[in-house]
Amino acid sequence: MAPVAPHVFAVSELVNRAHRSIEQQFPPLWVEGEITNLRLVNSGHAYFTLRDSHAVLPVAMWRSALSRLRHRLADGQLFRVYGRLGIYAAQGKFQLYAERAEPAGLGARMQQLEQLKAKLAAEGLFARERKRPVPAWPRIVGVVTSASGAAIHDILKVARRRCPVRILLSPAQVQGEDAAFSLVRALLRLQRRPGVDVIIVGRGGGAQEDLWAFNDEGLARAVAACPVPVVSAVGHEVDITICDFVADLRAATPSHAAELVVPDRDGYLSRLHHVERRLVLATKRRVLDERGRLELLTRRLAAAGHRLVLAPRRRLDALLARLGNQHPRARLARDRRLLTALHARLLAQHPRHRLDRARRRLLAAELALRERARVLAQPARLRLARAAAALNALSPLAVLQRGFAVVSTDAGVVTDVAQVAAGEAVRVELARGAFAAQVTAVEPVKVPS
Repeated sequence: MAPVAPHVFAVSELVNRAHRSIEQQFPPLWVEGEITNLRLVNSGHAYFTLRDSHAVLPVAMWRSALSRLRHRLADGQLFRVYGRLGIYAAQGKFQLYAERAEPAGLGARMQQLEQLKAKLAAEGLFARERKRPVPAWPRIVGVVTSASGAAIHDILKVARRRCPVRILLSPAQVQGEDAAFSLVRALLRLQRRPGVDVIIVGRGGGAQEDLWAFNDEGLARAVAACPVPVVSAVGHEVDITICDFVADLRAATPSHAAELVVPDRDGYLSRLHHVERRLVLATKRRVLDERGRLELLTRRLAAAGHRLVLAPRRRLDALLARLGNQHPRARLARDRRLLTALHARLLAQHPRHRLDRARRRLLAAELALRERARVLAQPARLRLARAAAALNALSPLAVLQRGFAVVSTDAGVVTDVAQVAAGEAVRVELARGAFAAQVTAVEPVKVPS
């Protein structure tokens, strides 16, 4: 019987089988070690090595996982890394594909932090009821932060833009072992300073280790005991510390804290002008409404007074009229007026008056007839006048009236110089009279060239 030939693996087959075997044997896990050979590439991925005193483990962290980290990776730092083991087939390299990472010392510290949160919350330091409002128009704003950090510059920039309030800096160390004590001391300095209306405690962004001083219990109690309102502005919006919970107000950044504390002068002036305009318009409307009501009441009062006076006066006049009609003198006057009217009617029926009326009607008819004849004859007169004027214009006498003359000889009227000769006698007839004349010279008609 021939021996069975052993199975020969292809490289990719063997690597893939080993990769699947590792994934099955090792579910996602945590591994702790020191970061070395950290390399950030242009694609956004990170490659580094975790090592201890006996071994090394290559690690790859993709850009999506790296962007979620709250702690900055650095060579020489002790980190706990969570991920799954596998083999990078292209290089046949055993490595850890990391999904999360945190400093190795953070676990115990996070437990202490949670215990401190629970303790302070139980004491009521986080209660909403103890939060004090920030004054609307502070005169002096105290700031506890580093004198050389970006936070104070951001606060000053916002304050200059919004309203020129006084900013009083109490410098403090904001990271390191002594930072918490330095922050408490700076806060106490501002508390002893009279006139401070509100205090901003904060710093710019950084790793969680850099912000740890703001989780100190002593600082939390100092903020809670501060007699003036405290605004916490630590790191960026995603960073939350014990100081944020205890403070009267939390701001996402130092710039945001300045916007919450320093009033917006232009905004207030704009709102004030808007309220002023609304008040003026409301006052005008109220005055117009009241004026209209006053005029209406005045008219009603005048009408009522007029009615109260006029009605009795009318009744009095009626009574006086009735009384006057009953007087004998009034009755005699009425009888006289009636007698006069009857006499006039009787005279109107007398034959002489009727004849006078007929004469007047005949005279009026004659005048109307003459006027009608004159109107009808007027167009004929106008036509006759125009015909006479036209006939007169064609008359030789009319021509002579304009200064012309008729020259004649025994042969008849002269119309051409060829009909006369020098020394010949002629007769000149004018509009009024005639005279004899002798031709002294004859000038032929000049024809224009």
